[in-house]
Amino acid sequence: MIIETEKLAKTQIACRCMTVNDYDQIYALWCSCGGIGLNDVDDSREGIARFLLRNPTTCFVAVCGTRIVGTILSGHDGRRGHIYHLAVDPEYRNSGIGRQLVEKSKQTLRDCGIAKISLVAFADNAAGNAFWEKMGFSRRDDLVYRNTELTAVKSLSIRGRLVENMPS
Repeated sequence: MIIETEKLAKTQIACRCMTVNDYDQIYALWCSCGGIGLNDVDDSREGIARFLLRNPTTCFVAVCGTRIVGTILSGHDGRRGHIYHLAVDPEYRNSGIGRQLVEKSKQTLRDCGIAKISLVAFADNAAGNAFWEKMGFSRRDDLVYRNTELTAVKSLSIRGRLVENMPS
């Protein structure tokens, strides 16, 4: 699939399924973008490899030449879809790449029989929340997000600010 960008009319961006071989570039992209929280377990190479084994067709990268300029990490548990990370290289923002990645993810999840998709966005991520509203994701003020750790997890990036370097 070729994404025809609005801003970069002469640039062709290819969209393909993410593989674990993309890890170094997608991790660098996540670190370069604000609004993303990363940890040493889920977002490690091993964590992403495990996620891709479970969700081999629902995660995508947007590629310009050999450079990954956008990525979406999404999957499902058979009942509900979830988007974990969406990132677009700042040089390529406002060109339709994020929208195309979300639409591709939504269609793929729909094809898997998934009827609803959820995501978590930091409350102070104004640009991210505005994007998700534009994409049709409504805010749920009737819910309280809760989680618990089953194993020790160290935050590596909070809202795009690197806490420390990610171990290989």
